[in-house]
Amino acid sequence: MEATAKRVSIEFTLTLDDGTAAATNVGKKPFVFQHGQNQLLPALESAMAGLEINDRRAITLSPEEGFGAVDPDAFWAVQTEGIPEESRRVGEVLTVRDNSETRMRARVHEIDSDMLVLDFNHPLAGKNLHFDVRVVAIEE
Repeated sequence: MEATAKRVSIEFTLTLDDGTAAATNVGKKPFVFQHGQNQLLPALESAMAGLEINDRRAITLSPEEGFGAVDPDAFWAVQTEGIPEESRRVGEVLTVRDNSETRMRARVHEIDSDMLVLDFNHPLAGKNLHFDVRVVAIEE
């Protein structure tokens, strides 16, 4: 990919260390981004430098290059009252509001009898990210 590239179309598969596919668009519409506009993880965009149309590259990002380490301060204990019973399951994703009415997403991390521990970390925080990327198009 040249520094003057404006729009780049890629297909990719993102897997985790255990081989689980976390995301893919292979066989679907390519992901299109503006090169140099911070629309991708910076380390991913940097690792794709020099790729041309139809080039493929395997790229591994550390947690620090991806979505960061797991932040222990991003776990909050809350009372179960007010949370629908069907949402009180480990792994359930909830949309919650803070005191200023800002919406945030959190995953139920742990359940106690009258408390839930919510995890506000990005779901991919603390994980190595393995990308298989193929450049589909580059529009100058």
